[in-house]
Amino acid sequence: MIIPHSRINEEISLLTLSNMLETMSESVIITGPNTRILLANSAAEIIFSRNFETLKDRRLSEVIRDPDVHEAYRKALESDISSEIRLETAGKDLRKFNVRVAPIEINGSRSAVGVFYDVTKIERLENIRQEFLSNISHELRTPLTSILAFVETLEDGAIEDKENNSRFLRVIRKNAERMHHLIDDILELSSIESGTIRIDPQLIALGPQVDEAFTNLSSKAADRRISLVSEIDKEVRVFADVMRLGQMLTNLIDNAIKFNREGGTVVVRHTSSAAKNIISITDSGNGIPPEHQVRIFERFYRTDRARSNEIGGTGLGLAIVKHLARLHGGEVNVASAVGKGTTFSIELPAKHL
Repeated sequence: MIIPHSRINEEISLLTLSNMLETMSESVIITGPNTRILLANSAAEIIFSRNFETLKDRRLSEVIRDPDVHEAYRKALESDISSEIRLETAGKDLRKFNVRVAPIEINGSRSAVGVFYDVTKIERLENIRQEFLSNISHELRTPLTSILAFVETLEDGAIEDKENNSRFLRVIRKNAERMHHLIDDILELSSIESGTIRIDPQLIALGPQVDEAFTNLSSKAADRRISLVSEIDKEVRVFADVMRLGQMLTNLIDNAIKFNREGGTVVVRHTSSAAKNIISITDSGNGIPPEHQVRIFERFYRTDRARSNEIGGTGLGLAIVKHLARLHGGEVNVASAVGKGTTFSIELPAKHL
């Protein structure tokens, strides 16, 4: 069979173009005048193929059911106009694209090329950034407003008021310390997430670590008549970084005290299997509703913002625990029922002597 010369040129052009498109990470779809797909690179096949064997020769309307995309291709094919549009794919795997469609000529035939820039991750990160800035602004504004108000009161003459000036200064100190702790936790979390923090896991006795955390938090527990109970056997060893394990225990026990009922109990237990050690911290508080449990480890997430502001805390403690547990190759989980208390569990990989 003899192939006409023009046909050979077309095949070579499409082949060359196809090879070029395969080097791109963006999805690219080229249609002919009838809006059937002439070329689609591998990135496009992965995202848009659905149940099709291949996108080639399919009508664009079969592959992408979005009127703005079809209109952009029509403008390129019929009016030689380039377009920039947005596309959001439906379904479970929601993706967002910035799409640029332009006319292109392949061997004298009008075609249209669309480049789909996946901005899903970028927009998700931007949303996280904006939410973080909003939260940090709120968390800093509250103590700062209090500090400024009491400083102004002192400047207006209250500094001579012996009955109140010491109280005002204590409030200023308390709010300044809250800001200091918040900044420390932000820096800590940032260091963990950026990978600059390294751990040195060793087999260590768990009991003394729990006892030290209890000692450090004993005054807080006494203020609310909370009983601190350790059920850790003296023989128990866990494979962890000493300092980071202490940090995780302190954060979780501190939370168990703060969100407990007056006169309640905090119990620390240990269970193990061949694969892992589980350290659980159980309180006798009001529990966490199910809708909050899925988000409890997010930065600044509060189930009760009003109460959290009242009792203090930075809103970053659980996020830090989560990242430290994962740094150990483990995980942290929560189990809770409203009115029946809450249990946080640190799972650490087991290592035996």
